[in-house]
Amino acid sequence: MARFVRWYGSGPLHLLVLIASFALTGYAMVRLFAVRPLEVAVWFVGAAVLHDLILLPLYSLADLSALSVLRHRPADGPALPWINHLRVPAFLSGLLLLVWFPLVFRLAVPYPGDTGLSDSVYLGRWLAITGLLFAGSAVVFALRLRRFRRARRTGGSRSRPGRGGTR
Repeated sequence: MARFVRWYGSGPLHLLVLIASFALTGYAMVRLFAVRPLEVAVWFVGAAVLHDLILLPLYSLADLSALSVLRHRPADGPALPWINHLRVPAFLSGLLLLVWFPLVFRLAVPYPGDTGLSDSVYLGRWLAITGLLFAGSAVVFALRLRRFRRARRTGGSRSRPGRGGTR
C-alpha cells in the first residue's frame, strides 16, 4: 500500500473516485454530443474563454486585494486561516449569481410567467442569501477564533497556524 501511495500520491479510494468521475463525465459528454453537438462545443469553448480570460483574472485580483488589505493586522493576533472565510461565501454567492443572473438582473422574459413570481424579487433574495453566507462565515470564524484563543490560554493549540492564512 505504501508503494502505491508513493507512486500515485494518494490512496486507492481517491483513484477509484477519480475514475468514476471521469466515467460519469464521459457518459454525460457522449449523451450531450449525441443530441446537440454544435451547441455543446460552442458552450465548452465559450465557458473556457469566459473563465480563463475574464473570470480567473477577476477573482485572482479580488483575492490578492483581500489578502493585501487584510494582511496589515497586528502581529500579536492569532494566525488563523481567515482568507477562506471570505473565499467560500464569495464563491457561493458568485456561483448563485452565475446560475441565476438572468432573473437577478431582470433579463429573462419568459420566467415570470413560468414561475409565478415577479422578476423584482430575485435581486433582493440573492442579496439576502449573500448576506447570510457572509454572516454565517463570520460566525464560524468567530467561533474558531474563540476556540483558538481558549486553547492558547490553556497551552494547547488545536489549530495549525499558517495553513491557508497569511502569505
